[in-house]
Amino acid sequence: MVVSCSAECYIQKPAADVLSVDNMADHPQDCVDSDGVTHDFNSKWEKDCYNCVCTLSGINCCNKIPTVIEHPDTCEMVVDKTTCSFTIALASDHSKPCPYA
Repeated sequence: MVVSCSAECYIQKPAADVLSVDNMADHPQDCVDSDGVTHDFNSKWEKDCYNCVCTLSGINCCNKIPTVIEHPDTCEMVVDKTTCSFTIALASDHSKPCPYA
């Protein structure tokens, strides 16, 4: 069976237009995330199972857990958000792995 997955990503744009040459003095020196936490440029961190990085274009975050996994109807994806991991298990009993995954 072929397993396909895709990553879910988002960008949080900076408050100032950092790409405008006219506003060089107004360029921020860091990024502020949605919780108000400040991150230095080029720093990386993990938040809610997303890998994030602070860049001039803003905060770029991508989900560590795939959003699409192909599997038979008898199986389903079981996500553990405390470890940011997943397994493919039988839909009727999550303690048993999917024999087709």
